[in-house]
Amino acid sequence: MAYDGLFIHSLLAQLDTDLVGGKLTKIYQPFPYDLVLNFRKDRKNKKLLISANAQNPRFYITNENIVNPDVAPTFVMVLRKYLVGSVLEKIEQVGVERIVNFYFSNRNELGDEIKLVLSIELMGKHSNVILYDAHTNKIIDLLKRINPDENRARLLLPHAPYELPPLKPGINGFEVDKSKFNELKKEFPTPSDFAQNINGVDGDDRRELAGYLEDDFSYPSFTTFFSHFDHPKATILQTPKHKDRLFLYLPYHLDLQMVRTYPEVNSGIEDFYKEQANKEWVRQKSKKVETVVSNEQKKLSKKLVKLKKQLKQAENSEEYRIKGELLNTYLHQVKPGMTEISLPNYYENNQELKIKLDPALSPARNAQKYFTRYQKLRNSIKHVNEQIKITKENLAYFDSIQTAIDNADPQDIDAISEELINQGYLKRPQNHQRKKKINEKSLNTFELSDGKKVLVGKNNYQNDWLTLKKANKKHYWFHVKNMPGSHVILEDENPSPQDIQEAAEIAAYYSKGKNSAHVPVDYVQVKRIKKPNGAKPGFVIYTGQNSIEVTPEEEVVTGKRIQ
Repeated sequence: MAYDGLFIHSLLAQLDTDLVGGKLTKIYQPFPYDLVLNFRKDRKNKKLLISANAQNPRFYITNENIVNPDVAPTFVMVLRKYLVGSVLEKIEQVGVERIVNFYFSNRNELGDEIKLVLSIELMGKHSNVILYDAHTNKIIDLLKRINPDENRARLLLPHAPYELPPLKPGINGFEVDKSKFNELKKEFPTPSDFAQNINGVDGDDRRELAGYLEDDFSYPSFTTFFSHFDHPKATILQTPKHKDRLFLYLPYHLDLQMVRTYPEVNSGIEDFYKEQANKEWVRQKSKKVETVVSNEQKKLSKKLVKLKKQLKQAENSEEYRIKGELLNTYLHQVKPGMTEISLPNYYENNQELKIKLDPALSPARNAQKYFTRYQKLRNSIKHVNEQIKITKENLAYFDSIQTAIDNADPQDIDAISEELINQGYLKRPQNHQRKKKINEKSLNTFELSDGKKVLVGKNNYQNDWLTLKKANKKHYWFHVKNMPGSHVILEDENPSPQDIQEAAEIAAYYSKGKNSAHVPVDYVQVKRIKKPNGAKPGFVIYTGQNSIEVTPEEEVVTGKRIQ
């Protein structure tokens, strides 16, 4: 089911308990369309994530440690001015619409009490977060300021009066009593028509409601369906096409298979959206970095094609030497001013070979021209091979950067940007702060079945630090074979076959081959790892390795992660 009105109705019961009466202490905006509000209640902190992202608009309490940006956007500065220190008095949903109002009480500079409303509208691409004065009904500021030409239904700018967006007419199922139900049944005599006119439900909920009414077109059946949303239980189910769906009840009329259940709603919501949100946040933060990586990969790929063409031409340069020799052998037949001549090629049973000539050159100079071109091409082979090697290494380097981005958390993108800045591919921003030192806390940490620890680098700088500085020389190093991936250290001198299997699965998961069924992984003691002089970050060489083939499974690998 989508984040529809019934979904929001279910979530608000928990939010009331956790947030109402709490004091808003911090506000920050880690990404363009995402806000985090920190509430303090009963000596506990609760973080409310609000996202007006068009693809996944939502709000819920999160335990994620989302990085606070160095520079606060204008909207956050306004929210801090008006809301920090205020008390959340109540949370109300507009009917069963995807609009929720958070009512705050605060005091202005003169000490007078003011009432403020933070309205969250989860309306797809029209999603927004709007702060307005409850007394004057005037908008103070909003996350997305909309030009009047883009939205003629209402004015969405500071100082304009706040108005609800145009709402689709429908029936609030929570307000339907038995008498009203019987009236509606006469108006909409089929279960599908009846369900179609119920407000606040998405396609899945509507089909499930219609299924309940088809089984028994009665008021008890109708109330049974709606009772799920007053006593919700978060459940993730999977479609026949293996797509996950989050429900707050167990549907009986949809072709879905249960994956897992949760003790309370909010934990299910956070788990469901965690991966999607992480990918979206990484995409937003890494947009500039990925543009650089993509451009460099295209440039290097074109260069590689050109170099291979040059190498092929150089390796086939014998033809120029033969033509030069033939011209010297039959020099007496070559007359000044000729543009072409056919001579018997004694290397090919005296078959005639056409040779182009420059009429401005003498016969001897024409022969020398072919020898010069031959020598130049032969001499270029070594240089072209060196350039091909460098180009392939650079392509592999950018492939490793892209793999690091694909496996990154949002807070890891800054380290990847720093690497590209140091390598000269990105310009250093004027307000750039000093980079944080790499330490064990900045790595991914895992615990194997028998309690042994595994450390994983998140980018090339971390990979170098982990392998060449942090790791014990007797511990074991893991890396996917012949493809980009993280350096993985198993902190043990005598790992068991099970340890090797589990560590290899982690290495496979944090690589370009994470979605493959069979991933070869090399493993060797750290003392056998060396970094060539002048090699790019993350590149090492090793000898004496063993290999194992594994299939990385996301739930198995992430279940071992402890940091």
